[in-house]
Amino acid sequence: MRSLIDIPDFSVAEIDALIATACDMMDHPDQYAEACKRKKLATLFFEPSTRTRLSFEAAMLELGGSVLGFSAANNSSAAKGESVADTARTVSCYADIIAMRHPKEGAALVAASAASIPVINAGDGGHCHPTQTLTDLLTIYREKGRLNNLKVGFCGDLKFGRTVHSLINALSRYEGIEIVLISPDELKLPDYVKQDTLEKSGIPYTETADLEGAIPTLDILYMTRIQQERFASREEYLRLKDSYILDLPKLADAKSDLCILHPLPRVNEISVAVDNDPRACYFRQVLCGKYIRMALILKLLGEDGAKPAVDGESVEGLCCHNPHCITSCEQELPALFKKTDNGVFRCIYCETKAN
Repeated sequence: MRSLIDIPDFSVAEIDALIATACDMMDHPDQYAEACKRKKLATLFFEPSTRTRLSFEAAMLELGGSVLGFSAANNSSAAKGESVADTARTVSCYADIIAMRHPKEGAALVAASAASIPVINAGDGGHCHPTQTLTDLLTIYREKGRLNNLKVGFCGDLKFGRTVHSLINALSRYEGIEIVLISPDELKLPDYVKQDTLEKSGIPYTETADLEGAIPTLDILYMTRIQQERFASREEYLRLKDSYILDLPKLADAKSDLCILHPLPRVNEISVAVDNDPRACYFRQVLCGKYIRMALILKLLGEDGAKPAVDGESVEGLCCHNPHCITSCEQELPALFKKTDNGVFRCIYCETKAN
């Protein structure tokens, strides 16, 4: 039994194979119509979602399987105080595979360590979102014909943007990648992503607040919304929400084959006037999401392997102070940490630096 909690769980060769399978599914859908017959997918969505939840459901249905689950925490026993681990153990009795979204970072790891069936992380707080990353990689491959030798700009909420963190992690394993980080100071990419991913992999990157100045050199522009649900105060959100708005004038000097991506939902960070520009790929990106999740479900149901372990060490005097970590709401979980190459202890659930 194998799960997908974060992108590094899969090798580059495995990701490339998934993309190849997804492309074959797009070209020959009828050949996969009964690939998951009599199999059940449980969608455990403790946080609102449209694209991710529906694409998982559509993926399983197109594979000939069926779907059960819930779309809000208040529709589950979590409202009664049930732990993530107990929910995962229970649902393992009813389904063959789980797709779970949760607002707390590390929740998917806890679920996968408890479940007796594969678990797919469909987003855990501001931590990571690996299936969106697989969607992004498939889209880039379909649009550009390659996943190497690309200059990629990330714009908007790089601090809380789990899609950004996961995609940077994935791209860092391909050759010839250059990253441009475009954000206000308050929403910069976390230091641990820069240190543990970009710098460790030797990926050149620059940081800027100037979207218009960065666009002309980019092959990929990955726009993100400023996420109101991640802010501690509405005032801070309102101050930053209109930091970047992509419109047609800003694209005047962009490359003719620029690929504009967005994990969606969009608020106002991309003008609707851009939608008809051939460089706008975000709705084609949505369709790619269904096919890559079909390929992932098929892969995990067909593989054996060890379940993910909650593997870390208890360090006297250390605790995780991240209010978004799963340990902040499930007190029975032990505080566990991993020591990085530079000697820093990070929470195994949310990767926050320990105090």
